[in-house]
Amino acid sequence: MANFAIIGVGGYIAPRHLEAIKELGHTLVAAYDKNDSVGIMDRYFPDCQFFTDFERFESFVDSCKSTSKQVEYVSICTPNYMHSSHIKFALSHGAHAICEKPLVLHEREIDELAAYEKMFGKNVYTVLQLRVHDAILALKNKVDSAPKQKYKIDMTYMTSRGQWYHESWKGDVRKSGGLSTNIGVHFFDMLTWIFGDADKIEMKEKNNTVESGFVALKNADVNWYLTVDRGNLPPEAAKANKTTFRSIKINGEEFEFSEGFTELHKRVYTDILSGKGYGLDAARPAIRIVEKIRTV
Repeated sequence: MANFAIIGVGGYIAPRHLEAIKELGHTLVAAYDKNDSVGIMDRYFPDCQFFTDFERFESFVDSCKSTSKQVEYVSICTPNYMHSSHIKFALSHGAHAICEKPLVLHEREIDELAAYEKMFGKNVYTVLQLRVHDAILALKNKVDSAPKQKYKIDMTYMTSRGQWYHESWKGDVRKSGGLSTNIGVHFFDMLTWIFGDADKIEMKEKNNTVESGFVALKNADVNWYLTVDRGNLPPEAAKANKTTFRSIKINGEEFEFSEGFTELHKRVYTDILSGKGYGLDAARPAIRIVEKIRTV
């Protein structure tokens, strides 16, 4: 049984981490968030020490060293631009880091974190949950075993967001990295994992609600479209009161992967705790793509 701390426990994605830690039989000893609306913790770890002051959180983590509560893993669910500093906090305080996507905003930060890993002897793990999705694993196995060819891929991801999105840190490109980084990075990770690294990147549209473009991968040409504007949802999705639409067509054939998302964080944690999680180098190809998108 491992001891965890979590930074950003009040965030949208944190409950998936809480659930994974709880269901796998581990303990959350400390949690931090600048906001105190974290009543969800009572569902998972009601006895966990909670802090809204980072200095007190740090002091508590340090006080647990060489005790039965020593923190072994720090789960990071904070805004994107904070990831690098919070990963460094984890490593420098004697814990492995498990960080939500995107791991960092800039490729150079991956190199900085690699130096921290060597310095402190701890590992950085990134949450690449689509890599443990059954349908996507099957697709990778199919592509790997097929004769080499150049695939044609059309990827669309629409996820409705209200006006709050643009007023929050997510709407600030300096903090989120922009639309592709915030909602598209896990798709770019999936595609590069299966079809190879990017050779060419072109943009077709880029504003605060839509980004679209073309990416030439080693084994695939990808046309992609991302939006947070519910007005762009296809009529059938809107009629069914759906707020999200995702589609990937491979050589004109729809690839079905709409189900099976509920257990992915648990699978990610299981892999990490068994020594098989994805580290810094795994995150690099997708980070390189989304960083390039900001400049083209």
